[in-house]
Amino acid sequence: MSHLPPPPRASIGHRAAALAGRLLAIPALPMTLLSLVIGLAAGAGVWLFKQAITLFQWGFSTLWVNPLAVLGPLPRILVPVLGGLLVAALAQRFWAHEKLHGTASIIQAVALSGGRLPYRIAPLKALAAALSIGAGASVGPEDPSVQIGANLGSWVGQRLHLSEDRTRTLVAAGAAAAIAAAFNAPIAGVFFALEIILGELGTTALGMILTAAVMAAVLTQALVGSMPAFMIPAYTLNSVWELPLYLILGLLAGLLAATYGRLLYALHDLIAAWSAPRWLKTALTGLVIGGVGLFLPKLLGVGYETIGAVLQQQALPLRVVLLLLIGKVILTPLSLAGGFVGGVFAPALFIGAMLGDAFGILATLLWPNLGINPAAFALVGMAAVLAGAVHAPLTAILLLFEMTHDYRIILPLMFAVAVSLLISQHLQPQSVYALGLSRLGIRLERGRAVDVLATLTVGEVMQPNRQALTEDMPLDTAAEILAHTRRHGMPVVNSQGWLVGMFTLADLDRGLERGLKTVGEACTRRLITVTPTDTLAEAMRRMSMGDLGRLPVVDPANPRQLVGILRRSDAIRAYEIALTRRVAQAQRQAAARLDAFTPATVRVHEVTIAPGAAAEGKPLRDIPFPPGCLVASVRRGDQIEVPNGETRLQAGDVLTLVAEDAVLPKALAICQAPPPAEPA
Repeated sequence: MSHLPPPPRASIGHRAAALAGRLLAIPALPMTLLSLVIGLAAGAGVWLFKQAITLFQWGFSTLWVNPLAVLGPLPRILVPVLGGLLVAALAQRFWAHEKLHGTASIIQAVALSGGRLPYRIAPLKALAAALSIGAGASVGPEDPSVQIGANLGSWVGQRLHLSEDRTRTLVAAGAAAAIAAAFNAPIAGVFFALEIILGELGTTALGMILTAAVMAAVLTQALVGSMPAFMIPAYTLNSVWELPLYLILGLLAGLLAATYGRLLYALHDLIAAWSAPRWLKTALTGLVIGGVGLFLPKLLGVGYETIGAVLQQQALPLRVVLLLLIGKVILTPLSLAGGFVGGVFAPALFIGAMLGDAFGILATLLWPNLGINPAAFALVGMAAVLAGAVHAPLTAILLLFEMTHDYRIILPLMFAVAVSLLISQHLQPQSVYALGLSRLGIRLERGRAVDVLATLTVGEVMQPNRQALTEDMPLDTAAEILAHTRRHGMPVVNSQGWLVGMFTLADLDRGLERGLKTVGEACTRRLITVTPTDTLAEAMRRMSMGDLGRLPVVDPANPRQLVGILRRSDAIRAYEIALTRRVAQAQRQAAARLDAFTPATVRVHEVTIAPGAAAEGKPLRDIPFPPGCLVASVRRGDQIEVPNGETRLQAGDVLTLVAEDAVLPKALAICQAPPPAEPA
């Protein structure tokens, strides 16, 4: 009698997976448990990250600066250089081809890639951030902390093969937990996830985000205590006469926040245009940081000690405060552009504290009888600049409350934050994160891709011709001009050249019937206008509301200054441009999804077939793309297709290549124009 062998025993991993599968069959329990675990794990990860920063600070001081103290200040100057070389080596090896970093990459993944992040390199990025801060780079620990939490959530979602919605929820929960652990601020962590990561406050994921943030805060308080980040005296609004001062502070904070955001990318572009090796750029940036730190050591690192000293009314000289303010505004963008890894949150808080302190000192000198406390203005300035930079007012307000445990200055705080947000949005409509996405052609609104017409501005479509009729022009003359130019309407200006109305064929007929004599008597003076920075979607909405065929375009700074005209026919023709852009964005979104699944040695790259390239005019089967390279899509005009061997490539086609690092240069060479022949 034969015996069958006993069935193999299931491994621990298989049994755990089976148990997880059974739990996932319960509607609410599994996600709650997962968010709880992610909250604890994120809290532990952020705590370890902070310990790594402390370790590197101790290591650079004990093993480098102190033994070489006989050399004077040189060892201290070279600390950021050494740290920069190590960070550059990690970046070059593991994420050299990434176009987005930090929180912006998480927003992109949540909006376009179902929350799928390349979690394998997250520990290395955290290591690079700890090195950067430990070496003195002027960056913050928040973006790396958010990366830790978000990647934990993405890892769990991908390993358990959860849906995209659930994976996105876990990513947001991880980000909330990270902020809660980084600042000991669970409420601010929740609003950070809702306002910045998901882009909307009303969400069904709120319960899981709350659970993760609370668990991270509980673990953090168990490890380091429940004390707030900053111990400050009681601040109150001493007089209603202080409110105008807080209004001015909000205006300055909005202006500074917009400048800070623009400078982040201006310096990035400037350094990126320099064709030097990455390690050299980061090393030279470190040398600048070390040199500045020799004279202003308070600018190095995160700067929480300096913020705490200001909030505790340890007065600094006004000129020192101003130097710290200007230095941080420049040094943080320089550190990030030069290749150091870190965030923009803590520097924004530092900038706001210095701005508020400097403003408070000046106000005290001018109005000594008001009893002004510069430290109170520093506290409000922190929230105002942060809100203006990241365009997340609730996160900024709640973060300051939880970091200080002080709710007594609520009115001026909310007032200054609101003013700062309005000013910064006017000067820079996109936050520091959204600006990075839009530079790659990715425009998001409430965490989703915007409408097709919202990708064009009025300035791109309008007719810049400023030809207009004048108020005193006779109707007969106006009729001749309309007939000669074949226009149905024109703007009307007064003797000073200011816009006062619109004159159409309907106005002409009505004026002649009523016996009117001039354009000024017959024109329509209730104007609906747009500015060059308005989106075409907004302009079309205004046209539809007023049943208009054209809109005058005015200067944003002066609504009476005519700069052009937008006709409905112009908008319709521009719709084709918008569709082409939407197709291009769809291809970028598909590339982002591919990038989330490819291993670290494989890159997703867009390349345009140049005239005269080896690939031009040939079907794919005859093009010698190297092994390890795949053409994932071909965009031609407003069409995208998944190619096959019969697909014949043309000049101007945009290919999405998925290729290994080693073969990517050869694949790109096939698509590029050949070098010019040398003269005989």
